[in-house]
Amino acid sequence: MRRPRTALLAALLLTWAGTASAVADAPAARPARSTVRAAAQVPDGVTAGVAVFDRRTGTFTEQLNASTRFRSASVVKLLLALDVLWNRGPAYTVPDADRARLEPMLRSSQDAAADHYWAANGGSAVISRMVTRLGLSDTAPPPAGYEGYWGYTALSARDTVTIYRYVLEQAPAPVRDFVMGNLRRSTRCASDGFDQHFGIAGAFEQPWAVKQGWSGRYAAGTCGPQGTAAAEPAPAAAGVDLTRPALHTTGTVGADDRAIVAVLTLHPAGTSYGKAYTDVGRLTRSLNVPGAARPAGTWYGTWGEGVNVRRAPSTGDDALTRLPAGVEVLVGCQRRGQVVTVPPYTNDWWAYLPQYGGYVSNIYISSPDNRLPDVPECGDRQP
Repeated sequence: MRRPRTALLAALLLTWAGTASAVADAPAARPARSTVRAAAQVPDGVTAGVAVFDRRTGTFTEQLNASTRFRSASVVKLLLALDVLWNRGPAYTVPDADRARLEPMLRSSQDAAADHYWAANGGSAVISRMVTRLGLSDTAPPPAGYEGYWGYTALSARDTVTIYRYVLEQAPAPVRDFVMGNLRRSTRCASDGFDQHFGIAGAFEQPWAVKQGWSGRYAAGTCGPQGTAAAEPAPAAAGVDLTRPALHTTGTVGADDRAIVAVLTLHPAGTSYGKAYTDVGRLTRSLNVPGAARPAGTWYGTWGEGVNVRRAPSTGDDALTRLPAGVEVLVGCQRRGQVVTVPPYTNDWWAYLPQYGGYVSNIYISSPDNRLPDVPECGDRQP
């Protein structure tokens, strides 16, 4: 079935509102499939600070606004964890009470754990201590009037590299192994329901370790029904932009944590989570990251909201997660499965998304034809 052109599609979708059970809302038009840019580029409307450090050569391969201060969002949880673990010896074992908080804080970005350590360890004093201990150049506590908001800590891309270099090269082995081990176990769904496997986690094959950050009023429901926009104050003017939606990806990539990557971004007010997620992914994929392996497949845009990723190509099979609305996804292969109808579309082709480990109906992939033209069929040994 050949799909109608954009203008006709917009009219058809307007008449269809409320009839599809698989998605809550549909956009007026389906975006075209993107192409990955060959050189490092910042998507239109995005403000970015970038640093990529090659630990093998001791040099930066990328630096863009590397000293610019951004609000840290949850990336500051690295400093909260290091403050708790500071000055520990080679025989140190993390106490059970701290392990119960630190593990979900590092793996799933749990805010309750960060709230606990911020209150228990002196709030802004944590940041002041870590600035001195690590020799950070651009990091600063939250501005006056926002002392209780740990996510408003100022942070730069180059300071983020310094933090990771301390963990990898100077911290006692038990601290290094605990922090990096948890970052390698980053969960797709964060504790607040947001899909946090954007940027590094989507751009490169494992091994990687990530600590992500997001702040702002994004659309809810990116991983499941619990996803909600974080409640934040309406900030006053300050030296660091506290208003535009922030989305950060930081961590290490490659064998022996060869490359340290820090991508800090701000997006125009009203940007959807899926759009920010996609833009950070495109920027991260364009970077020169030594030792990184790029995943095989073709990147496509998607449409719809609340689209389920299924374990098998059938709406009756288990839902593994939900796609952020309008996010770009990597398609590894495709196969025929259950016929899906979302008026005016009918399609029996399903796309396998290797980074999610499941399938979505090709109806939700931004392509003019039912069968994606440049994606192979899944073989017998493929999922």
